[in-house]
Amino acid sequence: MLTLTTSSSDTSVRARAFGRDLKPIRTSATEWQILIGIDLDTKPGRYDVSITSGPSEKDRITQLLTILPKTFATRRLTVDAAFVNPSAEQAARIKDDTARLNGAWGSSVPTSLWSGAWARPVPGAANSVFGTRSIFNGEPRSPHSGADFQGAAGTPVKAPNSGRVVLAGDLYFTGNTVVIDHGAGLFSLFAHLRAINVHEGDSVTTGAALGELGATGRVTGPHLHWAVRLDGARIDPLSLLALLGESPKP
Repeated sequence: MLTLTTSSSDTSVRARAFGRDLKPIRTSATEWQILIGIDLDTKPGRYDVSITSGPSEKDRITQLLTILPKTFATRRLTVDAAFVNPSAEQAARIKDDTARLNGAWGSSVPTSLWSGAWARPVPGAANSVFGTRSIFNGEPRSPHSGADFQGAAGTPVKAPNSGRVVLAGDLYFTGNTVVIDHGAGLFSLFAHLRAINVHEGDSVTTGAALGELGATGRVTGPHLHWAVRLDGARIDPLSLLALLGESPKP
């Protein structure tokens, strides 16, 4: 996260990194915060963050960002073969689900909807960490793009901060799924719910009941999968809590 102070309250700020436009957040008349999402597949190296706070080139500054190498763990799971090699009918559904998710990811309002400290959606520590490489039935699959929390089926799943529900429904891989737009390009996804208690278009506040922990979709048992995206980048939900502040209670 970068913090920028401008000389005038009339100044607008633009930022860009990793080939994506970012969404600077005004925190006061002359102060801005810029959250930078680093996708888990970003290669190690040095990257420029371009920030412009005026109409001319002299109003542009560049911040260097260095990405260090990281080795992620590997997990091996055995699941129903249909989840690894879906039928033609299931593949068509997966394609529709992907389009629906992409529509949700592209629907963020330009300003932040969240405020204050963030909270875990369910109590307890994550038991499957972000970035873990998964092998299902011996076949490599996409890396784990969220954090998993074990719990009893029916455990309430709560909003980690305020926002707007942009997806609520049953998807092939993630089962009963809720996606919240927290604004300024920041989203939370909650997967494998037993029940959904919200509807698309609903506004929610921190701690609002989104649904119940369950085992729908491609799972081996009841748990909550919480994933976060920022300007299209898959980021670690636990890093978000560490960066923006974590409430002592979920």
